[in-house]
Amino acid sequence: MAKKIGRREFVKKSTQIVISATIGSSFIYDLMDGSVHASGQQTVDIAVSSGSDYIESAVRAVDLLGGIEKFVPKNSKVAILPNTQSRHPGTYTKPEIVRSVIRMCKKAGAKEVNCLSWLTRKHWEGSGLNKAVEEEGAILKLIDMNDESLFKPVPVPKGKVLKEARIMKEFFNNDIFINIPITKDHAGNKFTGTMKNLMGLNSRKSNRTFHKEDWKTNISSIEHLDQCIADLNTIMKPTLCVVDATEFITTNGPMGPGKLLKPQKIVAGVDRVAVDAYLTTLLGMEAKDIIMINRGYDHKLGEINLQKVKIKEIKI
Repeated sequence: MAKKIGRREFVKKSTQIVISATIGSSFIYDLMDGSVHASGQQTVDIAVSSGSDYIESAVRAVDLLGGIEKFVPKNSKVAILPNTQSRHPGTYTKPEIVRSVIRMCKKAGAKEVNCLSWLTRKHWEGSGLNKAVEEEGAILKLIDMNDESLFKPVPVPKGKVLKEARIMKEFFNNDIFINIPITKDHAGNKFTGTMKNLMGLNSRKSNRTFHKEDWKTNISSIEHLDQCIADLNTIMKPTLCVVDATEFITTNGPMGPGKLLKPQKIVAGVDRVAVDAYLTTLLGMEAKDIIMINRGYDHKLGEINLQKVKIKEIKI
């Protein structure tokens, strides 16, 4: 059975504690410090599947990376983190994609799939994601956002601005973490993707410190927000990211409603910086223009230059 994510491993500074799950022979993942250690050669860094069948498209994207068995060991407990921030079209992860990820995890032999959130059930019902989670046999675990005792204080040793996070305790009861965000516009930094979605595991009270009063307009405040997000990512690393880029808002983000773009793409990968860099291109931007992505690169969380990563795209 895969090793539980413990507090000591989460905050340890001096040595890397790797969670060595049997996920084929290609990778050993350190879920906390952002590094990936390769014992074999990865053939695809970013997998992109296009098509209207989102359930199948998600499977095909993960297959391009080597298949779900590469990431989810048998008998493991999997935490998944979709985005259900708003009910407006193009603002939340499609239920079909969440269904597909849950099915893949169960097919790989996961003992339990837990969907974690401190948002209310009303949020989940408004997006229809509650049905996807519950009908596929996963467990929707809603954490009371107002109860700080349900969140664990965690130091951020490499944080340049954020020195302590408050991560939901339930997260530590899982072995594997799959990040399932939607990419879209954001009122402050103009982009959200894999790195920003991790705020969904940090307490609402802590997240408020990311936002200064003028976080939508003042460049210094936007830099503060983006640095906090990059800092947060230094203590948590998803095992896998499966991103909804099927339909998203390009204006009035992150809550919407806004102008919709429909590339019908699902993007999968391990390297958050590279994946987010790719996602910016779908919104007509470049990674160099997004402070958060640059700060993630500065933290050595991944590769920002898309010419240095292998991208494979298919249509179904």
